[in-house]
Amino acid sequence: MIETRLWHPVAIADELQDKPLPVRLLSEELVLWRDAAGRVQAWDDRCPHRGARLSLGRLTPCAEGMALECPYHGWRFASGGQCVHVPALPAFVPPATHRARVHGAREAHGLLWVRLDEMDDTGDEGAGVADTAVPNSQLPSFAAEDDARLRKLTCGPYDVETSAPRVVENFLDMAHFGFVHEGWLGARDMAAIDDYRVERTPHGLRASGCKAWQPQSTAASTGPAQVEYTYEVTAPYAAQLTKVPDPTSVGIAGYSESIGLFICPLEPERCRVWFRLALGDFDRADDELRRFQDEIFLQDRPVLESQRPKRLPLDPHAELHTAADRASSFYRRFLRDSGITFGVCR
Repeated sequence: MIETRLWHPVAIADELQDKPLPVRLLSEELVLWRDAAGRVQAWDDRCPHRGARLSLGRLTPCAEGMALECPYHGWRFASGGQCVHVPALPAFVPPATHRARVHGAREAHGLLWVRLDEMDDTGDEGAGVADTAVPNSQLPSFAAEDDARLRKLTCGPYDVETSAPRVVENFLDMAHFGFVHEGWLGARDMAAIDDYRVERTPHGLRASGCKAWQPQSTAASTGPAQVEYTYEVTAPYAAQLTKVPDPTSVGIAGYSESIGLFICPLEPERCRVWFRLALGDFDRADDELRRFQDEIFLQDRPVLESQRPKRLPLDPHAELHTAADRASSFYRRFLRDSGITFGVCR
């Protein structure tokens, strides 16, 4: 399954402190923890001895720096997964086969990321296939992350009873603004969508020249405005947008805003969503900015959860399409061409 070769967000980075953190990804139960150097470890949440949940255990110092101790028999596993101590046999030296199943783990965009491809015995990630050999297997990008002029903030998580691709498609869709987000991102009497451009990119697609009239385009809005959007799909379950409102509608000179959408596919029909904001507003409190993002997405959620089927149909004849759905149609073809199977139906 190609999805196991992709990087997926599983938790906010600050959630992982001094104890194990259980997470779920692609129907798999995992445990995260930080080693003595602060590096993220991602393992199967199952002790290879008798199958107990390692996330119920604790972190303990060891000669190798730090170990995760199983709650059942106290077996200790060091960074990289090797068992280093069996309390019932203090003199026993565990062989290389006595190890936890380890996955690739990274920290980026304020989130913790996991790739289910196993690591080899040296601790190098991606023992099966190198990043450059698998389409879309690099960590999803967020272009605004390194822009020091913009403030960064993570919103979420939001748990949604639908597939990850349904959420990405909704993110790309401007035609719903006047109905789902009436009075906020749109108005039903100004719902017309002008023509816009869509092109394929190495990691997905780019839609530019997208325009919408919005009563309140951002938390900083002082009035309605025409807003121009640029969308990019950066991985099968990730996307970003940049929006630039009419300067007269925002009381901040040169204001622009980028939003990254990062989704953890928990199950084929259930996912967890985060948004990463990068914006030129340094005055409003974090809670105020999060409340605005909460309001918008919580308007989307009941509609997303009502869609049938929950898995995104990739058969071009399964649902109806118009020119306003051009980005969505490109996205569906991209998933089909990439061999994605989790969260879609063909």
